[in-house]
Amino acid sequence: MGGILSKQEKGMQALAHIVLIIFSICVIVPFWLLIAASFSDSGYAVANGYQFFPEKISFEAYEYILNQWMQIGRAYGVTIVVTVVGTAGSLIIVSMLAYGLSQKNLPGGKTVFLLILITMLFNGGIVPQYMIYNNYFHLKNTIWGLIIPNLLLNGFTVMLVKNYFQSSIPPELSEAMEMDGAGPFFIYRKLMLPLSKPILATVGLMSAVSYWNDWNNGLYYITDSKLYSMQQLLNEMNNNVNFLANNSSLLAGADIGHLPTATMRLAIAVVAIIPILLVYPFFQKFLVKGITVGAVKG
Repeated sequence: MGGILSKQEKGMQALAHIVLIIFSICVIVPFWLLIAASFSDSGYAVANGYQFFPEKISFEAYEYILNQWMQIGRAYGVTIVVTVVGTAGSLIIVSMLAYGLSQKNLPGGKTVFLLILITMLFNGGIVPQYMIYNNYFHLKNTIWGLIIPNLLLNGFTVMLVKNYFQSSIPPELSEAMEMDGAGPFFIYRKLMLPLSKPILATVGLMSAVSYWNDWNNGLYYITDSKLYSMQQLLNEMNNNVNFLANNSSLLAGADIGHLPTATMRLAIAVVAIIPILLVYPFFQKFLVKGITVGAVKG
């Protein structure tokens, strides 16, 4: 029909736009309140509640965080290293495994893929995992304790990449390279990876967000403050503020009356999510394409 939409199609399109607008508002409004309230005066926020446009501006919460800048800078460095190394390792492992499983003539491929899917439903639990990583792999108080457990491989991402290889890259291309004498690793490196940027960017962003926001591994395996990740350090700062606020009567002579206890948590959340907000726009187009194509097997 030359691209002309019917009334029903226009109605569905308008409805979809309305739903997306409502959903966007539901996401943006709390986020704006988070940022605005973090710049509120703590005492005013306690008395009058958080406001979208605070009448009394204060930078006390951020000043408190900046006073801990040496610790925060180190934690940022640890988190960046963990995120970069972990994401790179995850992409390499997931893409190589998915490429092997995408081959129709792989012996035992279906069995291996089934075992990977089972990991999405069942796991051994926290206690056995902790005992293995701590007692046998000795990850306690090492940076590898923030990288290796849980996050290097995920069954869902393997499924996404595998389906992308099978549905979006014509098998004739790899067959032609095989006829020219190319081996599997050469095909993987020269053909599959360059044509898989959307799904790899999607998986990379998902992995990076998981590493950046993870603090469970730090809670389990890290007690050395020099190895604290950003999330773990900010949680520690939040606990310190809560302790001072709740035990002011026990701390004679300590000036804690001006601690921004009400807005500190909000400022901590803002500091933690800024890097992800800066990175996400560069991966947005790949994220949408990667998920929609990788999730559907052609």
